[in-house]
Amino acid sequence: MKRIINVLALMLLITDTYAQNIGKDKAVFQVSVPGFYQNSILKDIRNVDSASSEIPTEKIFIMDQSSIDLPNKIELYDKNVLWHQPSTSQGNTGTCWCFSTTSFYESEVFRLNNKNVKISEMYTVYWEYVEKAKAFIQKRGNSNFAEGSEGNAVTRLYKQYGAVPRSVYSGLIDGRKYFDHSKMFSEMSGFLNDIKKSNNWDEVSAIKTIESIMNFYMGTPPSNFQFEGKDYTPKTWLNDYLKLNMDDYVEVLSYMQQPYWHKVEYEVSDNWWHSKDYYNMPLDIYMQVLKDAIKNGYTLSIGGDVSESGLSRKTNCAMIPDFDIPSQFINEQARQFRFSNNSTTDDHGMHLVGYTVDKDNIWWYLIKDSSSGSRNIDENSPEFGYYFFNDDYVKLKMMGFTAHKDVLKKYISQFIKN
Repeated sequence: MKRIINVLALMLLITDTYAQNIGKDKAVFQVSVPGFYQNSILKDIRNVDSASSEIPTEKIFIMDQSSIDLPNKIELYDKNVLWHQPSTSQGNTGTCWCFSTTSFYESEVFRLNNKNVKISEMYTVYWEYVEKAKAFIQKRGNSNFAEGSEGNAVTRLYKQYGAVPRSVYSGLIDGRKYFDHSKMFSEMSGFLNDIKKSNNWDEVSAIKTIESIMNFYMGTPPSNFQFEGKDYTPKTWLNDYLKLNMDDYVEVLSYMQQPYWHKVEYEVSDNWWHSKDYYNMPLDIYMQVLKDAIKNGYTLSIGGDVSESGLSRKTNCAMIPDFDIPSQFINEQARQFRFSNNSTTDDHGMHLVGYTVDKDNIWWYLIKDSSSGSRNIDENSPEFGYYFFNDDYVKLKMMGFTAHKDVLKKYISQFIKN
């Protein structure tokens, strides 16, 4: 009897402790105010004194992080920050996939060849639109033509079209400071929809029109150029200067709707060409690969969901509040459940460049970002253009990443076997 009483007492103590730790996170309604997007990007695009009046006031339900000791200073990550170029704004475009992965490849060039180089994002974006338009025409309108794409699109396009320096092709014209593809995309999309309505599938003529629209808004990409006193084409610059072997890069994924330990298709609309080159692995191993990579000098281009109540644009920190799901319940089922019901979406690409471990032994990741959401702070702050992601947030909400193949050395035999 005494032993039963002791067991019951222990169970009550565990339950009480557990209950005290649940429900500790609070939320508030914050009134949205104009930020970097309205006050900088739209001002540049529309050339007006203020764009803030165009944004309606709304209340946003957000995690209250005001009383939490947050590691949202880059100095806390200094010992474990890997080399990367300063954060660059993607402006008013849906091209985060290219900004994040281009940044990743810049870090790879430095890691492998010790070269500090800025690669053009818009050269890659230009040819991705061409490839999307070709697929739209070849499949008679049954292919996704949108601004979004996946990180491995950059890998594919480097193989096909090469790469150029940002100094040679910026994609900015008419003295613009920020990118804006709204009119350009509208014209291209409208043109392709007109082709579909008229059933006039002349690919050569259509692609010439798509390119002429982009040439007007972005400028014509170079077929050859000089860089540091030498002549290059985009392919020779990739091979001879950047010295990147694009076959050395892989996509890593973790979701349950496809078999683990196989290369699978990532079933999202941005994977418009239906790539089946994603190495799918169980969540715990996925997280271990990610941690081992960043600890051993490899940055990662990551993608997932940033439309969450636990991501504060005031602190730039991303957490999973316990009113969403308690930390101890975050597993592959919880991850897949949110992906399957569309509460986790593949909406943003970023560059993971560092980490720290806080006083409670929790991992946090330094995330270089190209969106406006990470820029609603002082432009002169070292944290301008960065997020700070809690380990739980990455585990639940970051669906995949681009990496050098060496990060999979320990596990690649399992894929070969299958």
